[in-house]
Amino acid sequence: MPDMELELPDAGGVTWSVCVRDGSGMPLASSGADLPLRTASVGKVLLLVETARLIAAGELSPDEPLTRSVDLWVGDSGLWHTLSVETLPLIDVAALVGAVSDNLATNVLLQRVGLAEVAARATALGLRATALHDRVRDVRGTGHPPTLATGTADELSALMSQLSNGTAVGPESDRLVRQWLSANVDQSMVGSALVEQGGMDPIAHHSSLDLPTTFWNKTGTDAGVRADVGAVTVGERTVSWSAIANWDPAPGTTLDHLTVWAVLRGMRHIGALVLTELEQS
Repeated sequence: MPDMELELPDAGGVTWSVCVRDGSGMPLASSGADLPLRTASVGKVLLLVETARLIAAGELSPDEPLTRSVDLWVGDSGLWHTLSVETLPLIDVAALVGAVSDNLATNVLLQRVGLAEVAARATALGLRATALHDRVRDVRGTGHPPTLATGTADELSALMSQLSNGTAVGPESDRLVRQWLSANVDQSMVGSALVEQGGMDPIAHHSSLDLPTTFWNKTGTDAGVRADVGAVTVGERTVSWSAIANWDPAPGTTLDHLTVWAVLRGMRHIGALVLTELEQS
């Protein structure tokens, strides 16, 4: 099927960057795929990729204890800031990032791996507009990077395709990334179509369950940002995607609520396209 221009539900003032690819990595559908946009927590994928590479290379021990600290503390998404345990094995810290986009776990893991090292890995992967710019912060001041992460759907969907077939960094490290992301509990965006129309359990789809459908993804949510990247495999067919939406937020207003609703409807539309592609013979 040739690359077709996606028609997304109308959401006034929203800028989209979307790309859906088949198992070979060829684009199936796109819209503004080269536009660099804010991606919020999707940028944490780059941290997980470098962490997995270091583990697979024997440069990091999965059992290394990592301890949270006050200077890395951040609330919002995640579980670790609600738990009593101060120290976790590195492999479990990475699992928290993949499963619940844990902000505190992200900061602890990023301190150990290094932001410069994550940036170098992104460059080695051929990413030019896709980057993790900073640690997660409750308050982003004038001296900080203006946003956590940015990227294009073209670059991110290509990375998802490479991760799905083990050619991003290598089979073992890519498998680790897929394992961490297969525990993601946020299926409010592209994944919602697979839950509502494809019968996928929104929580119990981890790679260890050996299900007929293999699904993994990473989402990002911030004021004026919704993003979802990932891949799904059914039988011999794999479809990967990156869907990013940005708009000027007006938090707490009816207009912003309507914009979010329209964006999530667009995300569900992209998920339905993914399902349609998977069903093609």
